[in-house]
Amino acid sequence: MLFGFLAVPARIWEYVIAAMVIILAPGPSVLFVVARAIAWGRATAVATVAGNVLGAFTLSIVVAVGLGPLLQSSHIFYIAVQILGGLYLMYMGVDAIRHSSLHAEDMTNQGDIRPNRWRSMRDGFWVGALNPKGMVFFAAILPAFTDERKGHLTSQLILMGAIFAVLAFFSDGAWGVLAGTIRNWLATDIKRLVRMRVTGGCVMILLGIFTIYNALRHR
Repeated sequence: MLFGFLAVPARIWEYVIAAMVIILAPGPSVLFVVARAIAWGRATAVATVAGNVLGAFTLSIVVAVGLGPLLQSSHIFYIAVQILGGLYLMYMGVDAIRHSSLHAEDMTNQGDIRPNRWRSMRDGFWVGALNPKGMVFFAAILPAFTDERKGHLTSQLILMGAIFAVLAFFSDGAWGVLAGTIRNWLATDIKRLVRMRVTGGCVMILLGIFTIYNALRHR
């Protein structure tokens, strides 16, 4: 009965793979965590991650409640959201590549006052809740893995948002621990941070192309 209510999509494992791709791509959340790790170490980074995934899950619920009924009632809207989201994801990827040097400099300039854990969680929450990459993912990419035949699109979206949050906690937490461990190595050569940002931009462009292709294939 529980799984009936949650309406687990048939493509759930494909979704997990897509979620891991977008999570691993260094976007705003990962960059923020890495910046905190470089500036103040692993403990601050992990606290930031905890707040960040809570913000991301909150965002996924807002998107699910707002879009779920619309997606279920209109197949045209269902396809249009994916195409527009894919285009915007490609735009963010290009922007990340164009401004990679500026973003890298911002990551090494986090101020002189170390935030406590509560402030780190609060800052992380707002980065996660207002993350444009997360918003596009929940609104455009995530619906592509739902199962229209099962109905309950809102509950499917919430379930998949929860899965995303769990995966992001472990992945972003690993980023934070790693960056905190090699913080001096990262901070001494800004080109390393630039390359990381460019890689993230390329992944977002590819994911945007995949999203548009998937939407057109199922139109």
